[in-house]
Amino acid sequence: MAEVRVNAEIKDLTRIERIGAHSHIRGLGLDDALEARAVSQGMVGQAPARKAAGVILQMIKEGKIAGRAVLLAGQPGTGKTAIAMGMAKALGEATPFAMMAASEIFSLEMSKTEALTQAFRKAIGVRIKEETEIIEGEVVEIEIDRPASGNTAKTGKLTLKTTEMETIYDLGVKMIESMQKEKVQAGDVVAIDKASGRITKLGRSFARSRDYDAMGPSTKFVQCPEGELQKRKEVVHVVTLHEIDVINSRTQGFLALFAGDTGEIRQEVREQIDSKVAEWREEGKADIVPGVLFIDEVHMLDMECFSFLNRALENDMSPILVVATNRGITKIRGTNYRSPHGIPIDLLDRLLIISTQPYSEKELRLILDIRCEEEDVEMTDDGKELLTKIGKETSLRYAIHLITAAFLIAQKRKSAEVEIDDIGKAYTLFIDVRRSIQFMTEYQDQYMFNEVQEDADMNGVDDNSKASVI
Repeated sequence: MAEVRVNAEIKDLTRIERIGAHSHIRGLGLDDALEARAVSQGMVGQAPARKAAGVILQMIKEGKIAGRAVLLAGQPGTGKTAIAMGMAKALGEATPFAMMAASEIFSLEMSKTEALTQAFRKAIGVRIKEETEIIEGEVVEIEIDRPASGNTAKTGKLTLKTTEMETIYDLGVKMIESMQKEKVQAGDVVAIDKASGRITKLGRSFARSRDYDAMGPSTKFVQCPEGELQKRKEVVHVVTLHEIDVINSRTQGFLALFAGDTGEIRQEVREQIDSKVAEWREEGKADIVPGVLFIDEVHMLDMECFSFLNRALENDMSPILVVATNRGITKIRGTNYRSPHGIPIDLLDRLLIISTQPYSEKELRLILDIRCEEEDVEMTDDGKELLTKIGKETSLRYAIHLITAAFLIAQKRKSAEVEIDDIGKAYTLFIDVRRSIQFMTEYQDQYMFNEVQEDADMNGVDDNSKASVI
């Protein structure tokens, strides 16, 4: 008997995603009554802000409101962007969620109002419904005849079954290639679109669940389909208004979506698309899905942009606008007028304001625990206590940055666990803002183009001149 060799090469596919600043956020961490849990879905603390965001989320899901705007206001490092990310995760993929920084508008090769219009239309989805004929069943057997000579085409037979019937289909070359690409095998439950020939693997049949001793975490088991093999099914596609704009604005619009070079889109094109979408809505072919547009660092916008937002929010087709800022009373960009958060009073009057508060020491510890787990870093309890103290005295962001730095220092001494000494070394290697300011103040004379000394000299001259006048 020939020896059977099994190549047991197992690859860890769970850590393909890069770890970002908010990659640990899975949702807002609310229960069914919209009450914030202490620690849930990567969120810690900020219970009133999260509850308020949950209420906004409920309104978005019901789709009853348009043109509402929400301001997330708070000090730096209090979780404003984290709440916005939590909202995006909680809404799911079916609801459009567009994110941008306010400064992006000034760097794009188009007018500011055009950039904002495109951002607004990215956050409005169109749910298009269409009926299609599909063949859905469990694969009993696949037979593919590979001829010895390469001249003749491959042929094959596919046996599909439901709980009530079983049929054999002849396979052409394209269908055989699709089957091989999707790695379809006996026991899989598949759906085949009759119009396009596209094959979708729905999962493995429960009847075949004991075929293998071990299966990957992504293996999904489904019931064998009931009824007839051929069915009429309603397929729902969600596309944004911006995607429809781009495809219809130029000859190769579909490619422009991938390239990102959309350019300015004429108003006539948008009006035609809006009228067509309105027709689809009347016929019951499509629904509008108002999504969310999140603009971070909103104080970077100028008066022209704020005036546009005022008008855009009055439109029936506008999404929910969520903006965030960490500024207090400051000048509106491009003017000498001072206003809360750097936003004009008339726009502030339209906003529902959600305030975020600084984290307590206990909450800082919980956040650092979550980040250690996310970054796959083992740390002693004493190390976490020290890191929490550093986060309280400096900033949470600085403390989070030290996690990986301290882990790399621990690895250099062949340790799998980060200890106090490792954090201490990282603390001395990388200085925080307060120590940096102190250093600059002490050695300001040795830096080029130092303005602090010049200001001090000017103040001194003013005092002397005042004294001489007196």
